[in-house]
Amino acid sequence: MTTAILSALPEEQSSLIHHLSRPQRLTHAGRAFWTGDMEGRAVVLALSGIGKVAAATTATALIERFGVARIVFTGVAGGIGEGVQVGDVVVAQEYLQHDLDVSPLFPRWEVPGYARQRFGCDPALSAILLRAAGDYLASVTGDSDQEIPAGQGAGTRAAPRLHRGLVASGDRFVSAAEEALRLRAALQQGCHDALAVEMEGAAVAHVCHDYGVPFAAMRTISDRADDTAHVDFAAFVQTVASRYAEHIMLGFMRLLQK
Repeated sequence: MTTAILSALPEEQSSLIHHLSRPQRLTHAGRAFWTGDMEGRAVVLALSGIGKVAAATTATALIERFGVARIVFTGVAGGIGEGVQVGDVVVAQEYLQHDLDVSPLFPRWEVPGYARQRFGCDPALSAILLRAAGDYLASVTGDSDQEIPAGQGAGTRAAPRLHRGLVASGDRFVSAAEEALRLRAALQQGCHDALAVEMEGAAVAHVCHDYGVPFAAMRTISDRADDTAHVDFAAFVQTVASRYAEHIMLGFMRLLQK
């Protein structure tokens, strides 16, 4: 059974390529895919690019072209939930498209033809990912090498925390405090208490639902989706999120063998 590890940005999984045995680079649908073995398991590493359409296209290619049995997404997100801070990790339980609105034909956020607003992640796969993330975060608590880049709250943050719950996706980089507050308030009014916001996961969850492929996702919180969301984003992805992805995904692959 082949596992796909999917990310939007190269920095979110570049370190994983070095852990592949028998690596082979393939190009399909304008995207680069790396195949090989990781921790004794067949794996495909893929970059979707940013946004829901790009993510859906790549997820479909992973299923149709590479025949993957499961997809795991790793990347970064903006925190909007209470207590979700920079450096924390969110393992998604469900996904919702926060920019989907076909009202008055359908209730806001409902996906036409599905009679639902949310798509769930696979419980068993998510439990493994949650354990791998928890194990890694426990190992780095108090580690001075895990510093947040300047402008991201360095020196003031608590130990990284692990969260599990709803994540919202949309084709917009939420980077203003007022916008983040409006989004959170609107979602809560609809009984959707989202922990984080990003741009790809809901599309992948939708595709995996259609194909019956198990899906799980983790997001490292890079910002609070507010007026500081652009500050040192690249530095955070390269120095913190990439390390999180590397160690958590390796732990995840090891746990799959048990």
